[in-house]
Amino acid sequence: MHRPEFIARQSAHPTGLLGRVIARIMALETATPNRRALELLELDEKSRVLEVGCGHGHTLARAAEFAWQGFVAGIDISAAMVQMAESFNRAAIEKGLIEIRRASSDLIPYPDESFDRIYAVHTLYFWNDPLAHLQEIHRLCREGGRFVLAFGPKEDERAAAAFPSSVYTFYSVSQTRDLLSKAGFENPCMLRERIRGRDIAFALCRR
Repeated sequence: MHRPEFIARQSAHPTGLLGRVIARIMALETATPNRRALELLELDEKSRVLEVGCGHGHTLARAAEFAWQGFVAGIDISAAMVQMAESFNRAAIEKGLIEIRRASSDLIPYPDESFDRIYAVHTLYFWNDPLAHLQEIHRLCREGGRFVLAFGPKEDERAAAAFPSSVYTFYSVSQTRDLLSKAGFENPCMLRERIRGRDIAFALCRR
């Protein structure tokens, strides 16, 4: 089924009541790839973690369970999602374990090499200049750190055709590998898995 453009735009930048409803649906739809991204990151109790496009904030909470002596941060461009994520993680925020900021991923408000674990799930499609966003993520990643990028690849033609091209831009596995390499990540490892009837690619990168 082709997703209507107004729904697709809400997925990219949720606003208002409709945005909150869609975020709750997305929390269910993306739970498995989010869990898989955390597995690939190999978090430990002292990890400093950043989620790019934290949305509803549920995955931040799971990351904080692993990095309970570290620090977990999330950014999202949507004010509605920042508010939703802050509400969900209120206790952890008060303890200083989680921090959430409203920001675009091509201008992230943290110093160089602030994190040793970074992940982004289903955000690639919405970046107007993917290389700029990936370079910014590379800037924040410590030497030896890990970055996991999860996305639906262009090779899954049926899935890609279900989303309006005016909102979503799909990239092939090879295109994404090239972008990651240009951003400075060395020898990205590309994995593909079938999740909930969709082909999901996971790029595992090291700095």
